[in-house]
Amino acid sequence: MLQASVTIPIAAVNGLLSGPRARGIATPQWISAMLDAAGIAPARLQEVRSRVTPDQYTALFTAIVANLDDECMSHLSRPLRQGSFALMVRSTTGARTVESALHRVADCFGLLQDDVALVVVRDGPLSGFALEINEDASSGENYLHELLLRVFWRLLAWLHGRRLVPRRFDFSYPQPAYAAAYERIFPARLRYTQPRSAAWFDAAALAVPVRRDTQAMQEFLRATPGNLLGPRLVEPATAARVRSLLQQSSRSWPDLMSTSERLHMSVSALQRHLAAEGTSFQTLKDELRRDLAIVRLNSSQVPLATLAGDLGFADSATFQRAFKNWTGSAPGSYRKRPVEASPA
Repeated sequence: MLQASVTIPIAAVNGLLSGPRARGIATPQWISAMLDAAGIAPARLQEVRSRVTPDQYTALFTAIVANLDDECMSHLSRPLRQGSFALMVRSTTGARTVESALHRVADCFGLLQDDVALVVVRDGPLSGFALEINEDASSGENYLHELLLRVFWRLLAWLHGRRLVPRRFDFSYPQPAYAAAYERIFPARLRYTQPRSAAWFDAAALAVPVRRDTQAMQEFLRATPGNLLGPRLVEPATAARVRSLLQQSSRSWPDLMSTSERLHMSVSALQRHLAAEGTSFQTLKDELRRDLAIVRLNSSQVPLATLAGDLGFADSATFQRAFKNWTGSAPGSYRKRPVEASPA
């Protein structure tokens, strides 16, 4: 079975660079060096449909943070030095509930920088946290909001120890052009042009005891930043069943009729359920094949003809046309560059 991986849109990559760009740090040479460290071709930045693998995205984040010694990547008026996030995580030691741990994280974060207040908020049956950002923070477009919402949400989910389901995300800016990508990043109801950017959960979920010990904390920090940055695929029930079946059957790539039969549904019923979830069978199939192709092109030297067959295409030419339609580029441009041999 081919292993799937959800790829990341180029808008998120440009987000990583937005702080250094706003501060005048991101010269062409600097950007080239950062992208090279992550194995991302510079041409990707100009292609609005292009995507990168989670490993490339995490590598770029790591390279930028190390280069700047700043875990917020120049979005704040003074650097958030490396180790700051680990300090916030350790501040939760001994907290009785997830909400009390959140208060500790907010206090620690406030001591480390001056531009953003992390505040605990309530709205009826919901609790969560909001960001109060002052004018000294780098504009950096929207990425500072997106980064902090995602990082603190993932931290709360880890502290919770079970499935912490977000109920709503608020953004203090208008809906961006790349908002379609948010379904993989912020899997909940989204509201734009709100007074503050915020993440909301059931209040009862934040009242549960913290279920993590010191050993678990060390394992969590060793997995950082990949466990904070990578996309989490949270799909409606029917779409998730279709994706799972396609991945399990990826050697044969069943069509719509075969898939509906295996799911014990009529074709019309399957189409109706997927439409209600905002997708279609062909969209799910193409997204899965696109992501598999990008990951394999970046991680191997698999011949295009072999890859085309593995993805269910009749020939290499048909696959190459589909790939360019998905990403705006030929598959060869995503090919992992071979490591040059050292001179004798």
